[in-house]
Amino acid sequence: MAISFDLCIIGSGSGNTIIDERFAGWRTALVDSGIFGGTCLNAGCIPTKMYVVPADLALTPRRSARLGVRLGEPRVDWPAIRDRVFGRVDAISREGEKGRRDDPSITVFDQEAHFVGPRRLQIGVDIIEAERIVIAAGSRPVLPEVPGLDRVRVHTSDTVMRLDGLPATMLVLGGGYVAAEFAHIFSAFGTRVTVVNRSGRMLGHADTEVADLFTAELGRRVDVRLRTTVASVESRSGGGVRAVLAGDGAGVLEADVLLVATGRRPNGDRLGLGAGGVDTDEDGFVRVDDFQRTSAAGVFALGDVSSHRMLKHVANAEARVVQHNLLNPGAMTRSDHRAVPQAVFSDPQVASVGLTENAAREQGVRYVVGRAAYGDTAYGWALEDDRHFAKVLADPVTGRLLGAHVLGPQATILIQPVVQAMAHGTGARALARGTYWPHPALTEVIENALLELPLD
Repeated sequence: MAISFDLCIIGSGSGNTIIDERFAGWRTALVDSGIFGGTCLNAGCIPTKMYVVPADLALTPRRSARLGVRLGEPRVDWPAIRDRVFGRVDAISREGEKGRRDDPSITVFDQEAHFVGPRRLQIGVDIIEAERIVIAAGSRPVLPEVPGLDRVRVHTSDTVMRLDGLPATMLVLGGGYVAAEFAHIFSAFGTRVTVVNRSGRMLGHADTEVADLFTAELGRRVDVRLRTTVASVESRSGGGVRAVLAGDGAGVLEADVLLVATGRRPNGDRLGLGAGGVDTDEDGFVRVDDFQRTSAAGVFALGDVSSHRMLKHVANAEARVVQHNLLNPGAMTRSDHRAVPQAVFSDPQVASVGLTENAAREQGVRYVVGRAAYGDTAYGWALEDDRHFAKVLADPVTGRLLGAHVLGPQATILIQPVVQAMAHGTGARALARGTYWPHPALTEVIENALLELPLD
């Protein structure tokens, strides 16, 4: 006999945030076969940023001399850094799971779920039925097809932060934000890092000007091999890997640790979605409408399993929409993805929102560009910054903001005024002229870029 629930949530990351005191009268099943709390908490944005902060500090002596301050060589205590990160993260995961298990209205299942019919799941030996189901099963790292990869020790973002010791050398496969952040972290701590990227620049999703300069800057302290692939890998005697590289950076490379950061795929393929009447697109993402409803009645989806924007802030926003729609089926609200920012916490930082110039041209969107250098602001002088910049795109007639791209210190914070302006329909003129910008804060980089827009 099937166990009946009012609600079943598959995934304990952003899906778990749906359950609050308003669901106290619901019989709820919470299903996750992985570590409680999801990717962001356990192996993603939170622990990586807890590594980025000490990595940034480790680079301080290299930068301080030009400001007249000479600091000693940093000594990195990897176990102390690692244990600080996971001492906190693991405790939050344990406490979160315990809180849900102690709630009499919630049943926690720690096995995989598979649809066996409409709103009907098999979880281990149990069959459950739910009036409403939320698929928030997340994503997982992709491993490319490389000869020998299945016979060597491979790390992904799921495992590399828990290494026993700091490796002397590391080979990173990939050119996206995961590769960029870990290349920064480990190289700052003293690891000799080689990044192998099949394209001609890092951060291929970013504005071309931003990506090109980022690639050049990372290449100052990391061996970045562009237009290069891994032809094969094998285990090295004594540990580590030996890789044969092909392309512009061809050669033979040995490394203590191999980190594969070539992307992620949604976990929907593990759920037997077809049996539940849940459709996916050609890339395996669950199809949802603006209300986060799937093709199956009573079934919603959110986050990485359904969104091509694999970003935690997107998953959280979608979870709030799903939460509202579960509680208010007669007055549902829609998700709003018009101004979704992206941030890369490497060195330098990168942040963006909206259209790039390439995308605008491809879509036939009219636009003008305003560009400003960090070095043209007072705070930029304080930083002795002569390389970094911000640019904004706007409609030349209406002044409607179309996008913004920032490369440099605090970029992930500086982008926020443009995100808010785009979300609320504030035009470039009003944002630049109708808002106070504190002097001499670094936000003047954004102000100056807005003022440089050649608007009609």
